[in-house]
Amino acid sequence: MKISTYIFAVILTTLLLFNSTRVSLTYAYYNMDTVGFIENFCINKDKPELNCNGKCHLNKVVQSQDQDQKTPESIIDFKELILFSTALETLIFHQKEYIKQKNISDYLNLYSFHNSNDCFHPPRV
Repeated sequence: MKISTYIFAVILTTLLLFNSTRVSLTYAYYNMDTVGFIENFCINKDKPELNCNGKCHLNKVVQSQDQDQKTPESIIDFKELILFSTALETLIFHQKEYIKQKNISDYLNLYSFHNSNDCFHPPRV
């Protein structure tokens, strides 16, 4: 049980960190290995006159993150929200009487400990 919870937490943390650092990792890969980045991700390899150098993919990654952040959250329109309120007459609380019963058996602790260090004598040679 604990192992599956631990594995689930690690996977969830990894996905969260990757999603939040995806753009930064893409820029880091572009800066560290520009030639490899262009070979792997550039859309315009056939048109070298555009001098794209992989920036087309960088723009696509940034725009995808911007679209994820621009999704509007659902806004509650209070005009359509109907609240029901009912007037309560009176609340009646019924009191119950509880009779405290005497315990059937009382616990007696008859254990006692006497430390008797004064009687201990080590053996003599």
